This record gives sequence, C-alpha cells and structure tokens, in this order.
Amino acid sequence: MAKRTDVLDHTVLGVLSDGPLHGYELRKRLTAILGPFRALSFGSLYPCLHRLTGAGLIEQIDAVAREEIVGVSTKRARIVYALTADGKEAFESWVADAGPESWEDEAFAARMAFFSRTNAEVRLRILEGRRTRLEERLSALQDSLDRTNERMDLYAERLQQHGIEGAEREVSWLEELIASERGTRQERKQARAVKKAAKKAARRPR
Repeated sequence: MAKRTDVLDHTVLGVLSDGPLHGYELRKRLTAILGPFRALSFGSLYPCLHRLTGAGLIEQIDAVAREEIVGVSTKRARIVYALTADGKEAFESWVADAGPESWEDEAFAARMAFFSRTNAEVRLRILEGRRTRLEERLSALQDSLDRTNERMDLYAERLQQHGIEGAEREVSWLEELIASERGTRQERKQARAVKKAAKKAARRPR
C-alpha cells in the first residue's frame, strides 16, 4: 500500500515540475490536487519539503530568482522551492509506474492529477488496475452486507449500502475513462497507419 508520505512527496515534485513556488502557493495547489487527503497543513508540508531538500530532489532558490516568481513580493521575500534534476527524474519514474500501489485511493487521486504527463499505456494500466481494485472492494462489501443484513441496524445498513453505491459509481466512471483511452489509442494507431501508408505511397516511382 502506498504511504501517505510517498504520495505527498511525489505530488510535490509534480507540482514543482511546473516551476518554482513558495510554500503558501505550493500548499494551495497540493490541496486542490489531493482534496480530502486531505486537510494538508503546513505541519505536514514543511517536513515533506525538508525531507525532499535533504534528499536533493528540491532546492531553495536565491533571492534574485525569487523576484521572478509570480506571487512573491519583492518587499518580503519568501522561501521558494524548485525541482532539481534528480527530483525531475524521481517524478518521471513515479509517473511511469503502473504497479498496484498506483491503484490505491490516495495514490490514484494523485496519479490521475498528472495523467497528462503519463504515457498512454501506463494510464490505461492504472485505470484498469483501479477498476479491478474497486470491483474486489464492491464484491467484499456486498458479501458482508448479505452475511450481516439480519443483524445490522438500519443506519449501519444504510452506511454499508452507501459504500456499495459509491463503489458502483466509480466503477462506471472508470469504465467510461477506459473506453475513452482505448478509443483514443485506436485513433492514434489508425492515424499512424495512414501516415505510414502515405509515406510509402510517396516513395513509389511514378
């Protein structure tokens, strides 16, 4: 299972890959991506920044460079964080990983936020893996409800049914995304075939 610190670390790297930011703006963007993971405080963020700085994945940039950053007052310079070459490499490695950890609740939300920078085949594997994980969860929830229905009070039953309905909605949503990814992939494949055929035809003697 993906650790919360790992998810946060790599999400920070992803956000900083768009350009340097000071802590306040970085926290705002992380909260928008991670959502309910949630209630991200400076008490969580700054240890993460310290950890990434110590690992050489991000760095604090100098005062002259800070004045170039949008949102940083030149009158009251703030600490600004930037991605290093090692940080960029670590982020790209994380984005390319489609293993089971990327299907978990917190990791999946973070990974999807960077799908535009993820290889199409990796995106499809993550979506399919997430669907499998949700289908397993849905089956377990339904089995549990069937076994305990007679002993369960009304509110506990409604809560469990709410979980089932939520999992069903997400499975349907994932199926739509997977169908879209496959359709886009097929279109690209057809476009490459047409382009290849056109080049081949252009080389034929007239």
